[in-house]
Amino acid sequence: MSTATDDASRFGGVSPVAPPVPGPFMFDQQWESVFFLHWPVDPSDVAPLMPPGVRPDEFDGATYVALVPFRMSGAGLGRGHPMPWWGTFVECNVRLYSVDDEGNHGVVFRSLEASRLVTALAARWGYRLPYTWASMSVRQRGDHWWWRSERRHPRGGGSMTLEARVGEPVEPTELEVFLTARWGLHSHAAGRTWWTPNQHAPWPLHAAEVLHLDENLVHRAGFKTQAELMLRPLFSPGVYTTFGLPRAL
Repeated sequence: MSTATDDASRFGGVSPVAPPVPGPFMFDQQWESVFFLHWPVDPSDVAPLMPPGVRPDEFDGATYVALVPFRMSGAGLGRGHPMPWWGTFVECNVRLYSVDDEGNHGVVFRSLEASRLVTALAARWGYRLPYTWASMSVRQRGDHWWWRSERRHPRGGGSMTLEARVGEPVEPTELEVFLTARWGLHSHAAGRTWWTPNQHAPWPLHAAEVLHLDENLVHRAGFKTQAELMLRPLFSPGVYTTFGLPRAL
């Protein structure tokens, strides 16, 4: 894996190692059993969905939409204060890739499914992220995984079923570093665009094989995808991450 001294231009301007998060920590959490599914999309289709002052982040003229199911555990306020119940749940998000004029390379969430109602409501109304409550499950048998999600509230109709197999560890390509080394999120609330930084160790990545995928979350987020254009699926056993305080851009 690349070090912090590598030229970030190799990865579309993205640093492969997280910059330190300044100031106090807002919350921390563990991301586990993460699948990354990516499709190329036209930057002109993505641009209207960006917050003011933020534009689609491109790699060789293309940008991407991602479907990312995973398990969240130990989320809590500050650092080292995991909440025993609401901080552990299943999530699946649809995300876009963003950059601002200060050079912050992050993500913009189009939707976030969560299996905890109280967590979805708190994040939706308190932090203004597009969380929805969903009936979700994940099963594993050896290298074989099954995911299911059915949206409940506040918008019905979103669903996903995924069957996948995890393979051997891999070294990420430059594009895969660009897509996974994301050190914050852009959001819009109270009439302002916000940058929330986060940091974690580089992802340990494995190749993955999608055996079955039936979902409409990406379509409901505004994009049509083609199965043959999906990038190499990736899996990570997970990372521990911390978030700093948001600041207005």
